[in-house]
Amino acid sequence: MKPSVIVWDLETVPDLAGFAAANDLVDKPEADIRAALGNKFPKHIYHTIICIGALVAHRESDHWAVDALGAPDVGERTEKQLIAAFCDKIAELKPQLVTFNGNSFDLPVLRYRAMIHGVSAPGLAARLYFNRYTEDAVDLCDILSSFAPHTKASLNELSKIMGLPGKPEGIDGGEVERYFLEGRIREIADYCETDVVNTYRVWLRYELFRGRLSENEHQASERSLAEFVGRRVKAAPQSPRAPDGVQQPKLSVGQVEGLHRATIPPGKAASIDTWVADLLHQPEEMRAASLYELLLRLNLDESHLDEAREAYVRRLGLR
Repeated sequence: MKPSVIVWDLETVPDLAGFAAANDLVDKPEADIRAALGNKFPKHIYHTIICIGALVAHRESDHWAVDALGAPDVGERTEKQLIAAFCDKIAELKPQLVTFNGNSFDLPVLRYRAMIHGVSAPGLAARLYFNRYTEDAVDLCDILSSFAPHTKASLNELSKIMGLPGKPEGIDGGEVERYFLEGRIREIADYCETDVVNTYRVWLRYELFRGRLSENEHQASERSLAEFVGRRVKAAPQSPRAPDGVQQPKLSVGQVEGLHRATIPPGKAASIDTWVADLLHQPEEMRAASLYELLLRLNLDESHLDEAREAYVRRLGLR
């Protein structure tokens, strides 16, 4: 089996039910539970996983080739199913795991939640994933700071200073619970996936730095990522066509403008042409993926889809 790597990231929200159970607050109003939990970042055991983003790649002779990229979430399956599927993939591949701050957060949370749900995860014991100073689980945040808290940089800072897109505007880790409560789970998953791509690209740069990749191999690995994302976007479902003889409803520009008016900042033009032009020139924003999904959902003219796909790829910094 060829060497493989899984680059991954969790998105979580507070586990109010778990906190209540551990602190004799069962059957208390949610407001009371939140007040007891406080505004501080909860202990790791009081996080519930709502999304697991992961990129899977394997080593070819001259580059790393991407096999899979996604961020399944609790809108598609239960937390237990998310954890079980992820741990099964680790058991299957026995890969090197790569995270950004994973030793301090993602790994312990994953273990806590697996045990809480009674998930059997022997794959997590197949390698020394919980040993901080091995190559089995690489935490780029730890390694690049030489394990010194005062030298740590955020993933967003590191990505942007390296010329990578960094985190999309409009959402960060502190906004995840609000998005979740608003039912915007797909946007959380998109955000998580962007973090995974950034982490992978920082890792490739780290492999180049320490001589594990030559410049040509690094460039080939970047091309593999770009090509994989491009193929996936092109393979996305197209707008359903109306059966022969059935008139498909058309939406006017005014109707589409109305759908977006609430998202336009005060004082900014609401023209759909201006809105799209502005969006396509800001590839780091989450709106690129949202536009693509909107076009599919509203069955707009398919001539717009190529632009939307291209914007999605550029949002990941692959153009």
